[in-house]
Amino acid sequence: MLPKNDPLKTTDHHDGSARILEQAEQAIKTWDVVITDFLSPLEQAEAAALLQRLTDVHSLAWGGYPQAERQRLAIARTDIPLDPSQIPLSLLTVGGNFMFDPANHQDFLGALLGTGLQRQKVGDIIVLGERGAQVIVVPELAEFLTESLTQVRSVPVKTQPLDWDQLRVRAPQKKDLTTVEASLRLDAVASAGFGMSRSKMADLITSGDVRVNWKPITQASHTLASGDLIAIRGKGRLEVGEIAVTKKERYRVGLTRYS
Repeated sequence: MLPKNDPLKTTDHHDGSARILEQAEQAIKTWDVVITDFLSPLEQAEAAALLQRLTDVHSLAWGGYPQAERQRLAIARTDIPLDPSQIPLSLLTVGGNFMFDPANHQDFLGALLGTGLQRQKVGDIIVLGERGAQVIVVPELAEFLTESLTQVRSVPVKTQPLDWDQLRVRAPQKKDLTTVEASLRLDAVASAGFGMSRSKMADLITSGDVRVNWKPITQASHTLASGDLIAIRGKGRLEVGEIAVTKKERYRVGLTRYS
């Protein structure tokens, strides 16, 4: 194992990364498969980079479906095979009539946390409009939530377990496009990729709603590079592909949008 202070120098989440290192050490000592709580995409990326530097372990991320944003990691010795079935998850339905009081992702998350749950115990929340939502959580809290989560906004809800074959997520739609811009500024490229005005995109950026490589970016002038991933909640993700300079010294940017 590497000395703890060395790999932690490159991470933005010191406490979380220290916990990952402790879990990796546990996996090596006990020969068990060790499971983390749910990690955000940025935490997942940092954990993966950290674990790649440790030759004795490997990891697998899973959040209930392939494109899940929040996922748990399974960590084990390199000679122990890993697969998604080793990562325990529970799927719940939070049903109610939201026709006259619509609830969004933040409303459902707030109701979950209002029961006393910690954020890292909750995975993705799939909002189903007027019918409520589906929620992925750690299994040990599923029964607690069926008893405790009884209201979202003003709407009474019934929370109950759900079979995984009833998970309501659609495969992301993919669209390739190209834009030519005077610069590689975030507001210019993202507005073209997401199909909105540059001023509206600038407002989203300054309000903290835009993430680049899962880090919140609040400067519209932030310079993008090939391989960057731009995410806006509710609007999908945008991947920056090949960048070329035209004869008129503008930037031709290949983009892939996932929605």
